[in-house]
Amino acid sequence: MNLKKEIQDLAEKYGFIDVGFAVGNKLTPEKDYYKAWIEKGFHADMFYLDKNFDKKEDIKLLFEDAKSVIALAYPYNTGFEHTSEYAKISRYAWGTDYHDIIKKKLKQLAGIITELVPDSEHRVYVDTGPTMDRQWAVRAGLGWQGKSGNIINNKYGSYFFIGLIISSIEFEKESLIKDHCGKCTACLDSCPTNAIIEPGVVDSNKCLAYWTIEAKPEKEIPEEIAQNMQGWAYGCDVCQDVCPWNKRVKQNSFDELLYPRFGETNFNKEQIFSMTDEEFRARFSKSPIKRTKLEGIKRNFSALDKK
Repeated sequence: MNLKKEIQDLAEKYGFIDVGFAVGNKLTPEKDYYKAWIEKGFHADMFYLDKNFDKKEDIKLLFEDAKSVIALAYPYNTGFEHTSEYAKISRYAWGTDYHDIIKKKLKQLAGIITELVPDSEHRVYVDTGPTMDRQWAVRAGLGWQGKSGNIINNKYGSYFFIGLIISSIEFEKESLIKDHCGKCTACLDSCPTNAIIEPGVVDSNKCLAYWTIEAKPEKEIPEEIAQNMQGWAYGCDVCQDVCPWNKRVKQNSFDELLYPRFGETNFNKEQIFSMTDEEFRARFSKSPIKRTKLEGIKRNFSALDKK
């Protein structure tokens, strides 16, 4: 039995577009680079990132019997477009929260792998545990880390989520994918707030995604950020929109759970400001948008309208 091939075929049936395998060695160089990024304050006040460096480096501290990491790419390029240049929502948040969608699929996959290899054990992660998902994606051969910081796949671009299955099965490693960004600087040149301060380095203190999603609702968006929001009310896709690798991919996700809810790719300002907190929670239930809260979305509109 070619177990790798069987897992790849199974993953495809669950909607994953690519699967790679990495040896579960320590991510020491990657951890050191990440820690240096933290020490420079580039994580802004996302202090939850400043934890568990030991576990980020060594997955055996998460799962003692870990021997390999299976990295999987789940697409969210649904083919829809924004209906307006005002109050835009980042593509990843148009539908149901990807954590819920992908974690369920990973658990099902892990269950089948256990049936194929009795006595094997697995742990699944989707951007929520102390794992370095992008770095594992690179080691597993899903792509390279582009100048925007996103992982880019030479067939599918960067519009995909990363899921991990940490496994007690020993797999041979995949070949690393060569960096194909070349001399292109489209993402750096187009970033509205110059948050990509050098290739591969994003300063969250300048990033629209940080300010419109992660920043606490009571935290006012600085004037220099507000003046350059380019219509984004939740997140920002500019660095991905301008990437030549994404322009080649028109659509690769057919998961209707990721399609725009109510057909909306933009907020309706009048609707937002007439909502109660309870109505907001109900409308955006199981949506990534819920985490920013109604107060946060209103704050974003106030910043947008300053221009």
